[in-house]
Amino acid sequence: MTKPNRPKRKLPRSFKDLTPSNHFAPATFFRELVLKALLTPRHGEHQRPVFPKLKHGEVAVTWIGHASFLIQFTDLNVLIDPNFANWLFLLKRIKRSGLKIKDLPPIDLVLLTHAHFDHFHKPTLRKLPHPKIGVMPRGVGDLAHNLGFARVIELDHWESFSQAEWKVTFTPSKHWGARTLADQHRGYGGFILEHQGRKIYHAGDSAYFHGFKEIGRKFSPEIALLPIGAYHPETFRRVHMGPDEAIKAFKDLGAKFFVPMHYGTFKLSFEDLDEPPRWLRQIAVEQNLTKQIKILDEGVPVVF
Repeated sequence: MTKPNRPKRKLPRSFKDLTPSNHFAPATFFRELVLKALLTPRHGEHQRPVFPKLKHGEVAVTWIGHASFLIQFTDLNVLIDPNFANWLFLLKRIKRSGLKIKDLPPIDLVLLTHAHFDHFHKPTLRKLPHPKIGVMPRGVGDLAHNLGFARVIELDHWESFSQAEWKVTFTPSKHWGARTLADQHRGYGGFILEHQGRKIYHAGDSAYFHGFKEIGRKFSPEIALLPIGAYHPETFRRVHMGPDEAIKAFKDLGAKFFVPMHYGTFKLSFEDLDEPPRWLRQIAVEQNLTKQIKILDEGVPVVF
């Protein structure tokens, strides 16, 4: 019996081919993202969080750093893309996490947007205080085995999972999901979290795309957690947004509040670490959006 012909796996021609934006040359990668980070002192302080006493319908949002958030209701504690690492292989964490894992409350739900190491960080997940449910894209669940979850849920785009009074829906993004070169089957996206009449949107990693308008039409999220960093050089915008495009996404979504993320923690691109929030503030003044943009301090809960 003859074996079916299978297409030969295309090998990368250079280090640049390992990323969808084809933007990494080894020397540039080492100089800009590794060496400069090594020479930058780590700063920031872990906060001893004072979690607010919430009323029904109130939600507290705590930015941990990078794309990591703690979302709290009166009866639900949610972590999104938790990452407390000081190192991601050669990449140094420049700003400390806003709080320590030991200071987290009991976690009911963990949302994981995709399998990249800075969003799906296994050492962090293993240390969490026994989270009950992990929700992630289709094709990512095998990575969650033996990480302490009581239950693992995989979703395709626009699929939802609900329990008691809360509901999460997995939404599209413009990014990519492979954890290693060979596993192109893994999904990626963002989440809409609905509970007690509130709707919070976490975009995960994403370039700007017209899907934000569809998400806005379908869900009308009130609070939008949107990435604003890792956009320079221009080729990075194939998979990330700068503050200018994040503002466009915010308007497409029709949200009331914009909480920026994905900046200032790891040096993942060539712009200065403090450039994204500076530029965002400038745009906010120019477009009269200062009251809608909420730039959070790591480890400090803000009640919406």
